[in-house]
Amino acid sequence: MEVGFYTSKREYLEKKNEFQRAIENVLENGIQTLGKEVKELEKAVEEFSGAKHAIGVASGTDALVIASDIMGFKDGKEVITSPFTFLASTSCIAKHGGKPVFVDIDEETFNIDTTKIEERVTKNTVGILPIHLFCQMANMDHIMEYAKKYNLYVLEDAAEAFGMKWKGNGESYRTAGTIGDMGIYSFFPTKTLGGYGDGGMITTNNDELAELTKIYRVHGAKQKYHYDYIGYNSRLDTMQASILLVKMKYISEAIEKREVINNWYRDRLKDIEYIKLPKIKGDQKPVYYVFNILCEKRDELNKYLKENGIGTSIYYPIPLHLQKCFSYLGYKEGDFPVAEKACKEVLALPIYPEITEDEVEYVCKKIREFYQK
Repeated sequence: MEVGFYTSKREYLEKKNEFQRAIENVLENGIQTLGKEVKELEKAVEEFSGAKHAIGVASGTDALVIASDIMGFKDGKEVITSPFTFLASTSCIAKHGGKPVFVDIDEETFNIDTTKIEERVTKNTVGILPIHLFCQMANMDHIMEYAKKYNLYVLEDAAEAFGMKWKGNGESYRTAGTIGDMGIYSFFPTKTLGGYGDGGMITTNNDELAELTKIYRVHGAKQKYHYDYIGYNSRLDTMQASILLVKMKYISEAIEKREVINNWYRDRLKDIEYIKLPKIKGDQKPVYYVFNILCEKRDELNKYLKENGIGTSIYYPIPLHLQKCFSYLGYKEGDFPVAEKACKEVLALPIYPEITEDEVEYVCKKIREFYQK
């Protein structure tokens, strides 16, 4: 049996007529940047997430870069974040000359260990950039408490967290990307809400920040050819927006299916002593974007699964503080032991709404076989 790590083909074939019609409508109406489908998607995301403003941009990476620029994560100012994440969560700070300040992760959630944030705050700290990873959000109660105490901006990297919700000690659930000053989503194809190419979105409840975002995404122009800022060329593609609008109709169903698949995995892997499964912490509603395990002999297991036709991925093989591009920050091995250990043990298994129970059974069977050898 072959089990791909991810495929868009099954979803496309299931909803082919809808996707084709959406694409044809864009072509028939005449190609334009920031077309009506972009505006419709922005409105749909606002309604789904509860954000006052959702602004489409070209990618999740661009969303981080633009938001970081607007909030002043630059010119030597410090921003506290996690070293266990994708490059863009930190390069967005470094791009503007800001200084990433890392904090280790919680070994059970893979998210930033919020109990260690306050000790890293200095007079140069301007913000916190939490990343909501894999299936759950970072502890936003702690983060917002520190932000209020020290007058810091919070930029939520919700690239992987579309649909996740946090209640914590609050009275109601709030969606990832809507609690901090600004939030971002990625519409990279593998994401819970993924396009057929790159795409991203910035969310905020602040009118001024929203207006700046709209200006920054079109070269810094409030009025065409009148530039108030040095901005970016970062517009969500109308064609991608049309595809995402189709997917938005089924997003709740897709999230529910991911939970079913998560439960298939957990039931089949829970008694394997060589594997640790992440724990959900805090009062929140997870979304199972990635199914990660911590496992002994990770590299050997990964090789065995691939030899048996199973696609996997390693998020992440090297923590950012040990990446060559961030060597100038002066971190060394041993500085963030939990993140470093996770990078040696973490393995992502296939999960997407169209995967079958038989395929999950096959993946788990091969994992069990490996450890029984």
